[in-house]
Amino acid sequence: MQTQINKVELRNLEFDDYKQLKNSMVESYPEMANSYWEADEIEKLLSIFPEGQLVILVDGKVVGSALSLILNEKLVDKKHNYKQIIGDYSFSTHNPNGEILYGIDVFIHPNYRGLRLGRRLYDARKELCEQLNLKAIVFAGRIPNYAQHSKKMTPKNYIDKVKHKELHDPVLSFQLSNDFHVLRIIKNYLEGDEESKEFAVLLEWNNVYYDESPKLINLEKSVIRLGLVQWQMRQLNNLEEFFEQSEFFIDVVSGYGSDFALFPELFIAPLMADYNHLSEANAIRELARYSDPIRKRFQEFAISYNINIITGSMPYLDNGNLYNVGFLCKRDGTSEMYTKIHITPNEVVHWGMKGGSQFKTFDTDCGKIGILICYDVEFPELPRLLADEGMNILFVPFLTDTQNGYTRVKHCSQARAIENECYVAIAGCVGNLPKVNNMDIQYAQAAVFTPSDFAFPSNGIKAEATPNTEMTLIVDVDLNLLKELHEHGSVHTLKDRRTDLYEIKKIDS
Repeated sequence: MQTQINKVELRNLEFDDYKQLKNSMVESYPEMANSYWEADEIEKLLSIFPEGQLVILVDGKVVGSALSLILNEKLVDKKHNYKQIIGDYSFSTHNPNGEILYGIDVFIHPNYRGLRLGRRLYDARKELCEQLNLKAIVFAGRIPNYAQHSKKMTPKNYIDKVKHKELHDPVLSFQLSNDFHVLRIIKNYLEGDEESKEFAVLLEWNNVYYDESPKLINLEKSVIRLGLVQWQMRQLNNLEEFFEQSEFFIDVVSGYGSDFALFPELFIAPLMADYNHLSEANAIRELARYSDPIRKRFQEFAISYNINIITGSMPYLDNGNLYNVGFLCKRDGTSEMYTKIHITPNEVVHWGMKGGSQFKTFDTDCGKIGILICYDVEFPELPRLLADEGMNILFVPFLTDTQNGYTRVKHCSQARAIENECYVAIAGCVGNLPKVNNMDIQYAQAAVFTPSDFAFPSNGIKAEATPNTEMTLIVDVDLNLLKELHEHGSVHTLKDRRTDLYEIKKIDS
């Protein structure tokens, strides 16, 4: 390595670079005779895929390169060797409409190794893969140290030992450290590669931003705006007053461009004041009569204000059984119901409520979401199953009377965000309701919680409302940060689960 370097440059390969490219390649592969690209081959590569050919220059000298083709995924999946994958050096396999960026060569001049220049080439390849909306980067990596161990172990044993840091391979160790994972072993891949005994390891890096069917309109958004309503319990004379107050908040959060409006659990409780002369169980059953009209009106609000509304929750009668349910009213006019699964002792004793038996993720124009009502978030199995279905945002409408109850909801929600690598948004009711039995006091603080990694707040709290004050909380969350976290986070809580030892599964009802 030179004692002093003045400038390092990464750019696309140009044909005028050929002489320096050839010299660096010869120095890089001294063990393989005539292992350099011919001038006409480089000219052909540049004619069919110029953006896929990269070089690193140090003080104006080409010291490394990464060459690529775009291939059809089916071709990559087939058994192949090096000559086949590059069309016997004709590059006839290149398909501009393919899904895979296939690396056909990468090297760094030995005098310039140790400067992490290879990492720059790989980072540029990843960026190109994302820009071209390709599914993955794939290539067959040599294992040049394998010849030293081939008499006492199979290629599979060798790869396992390299993966577990028991052995070092200058190529494979580097690839694994750059987030590539092993797909399979290929025999007789590169003729004349005695160091690898002609074995190669097919490796892959997945593009987390790949869009299988890109659209010009109705694109799925990456930055989602959440509008959380911290609802003040107040006396309401009739259902129209309730709708008027609800529409006010929907108008507010919609005016700020929110994609979702989240209302709290049982925020329709003030309407129960007319039935306070009845037993608590009978009063809440009377309240259930409003559930269907509320769903219909909120569907209209969702359309007219162009916002997805999560209606908190309300009592719901079905075949004589009382449930705690809510509705996801989408801005396309459709709606879906969700049900509280775990019922608190208070709900059972005072109201005779029953828990639901079905839960799932919901598809929206902002990706997959989950909705769990209050107590449900204190059971980690439910959010984990929703995360396995692809949930990015978990919404938790809640109702807690004391700070103790709120603390349970808050800290469990924070834990769910971390362990499931998702956002969790919570919203509750505040204030007092003196003329409604079993609903007299409320404590709440709306919030949005995040995973805890470098791209997120260090305390895992994106935003919080003022406690016990009626207000809205408008928060942006970035789904791309979750994609990065899943693949490249400091820890991988979803991927690192020991499913060989334990599992959580949904029981079909």
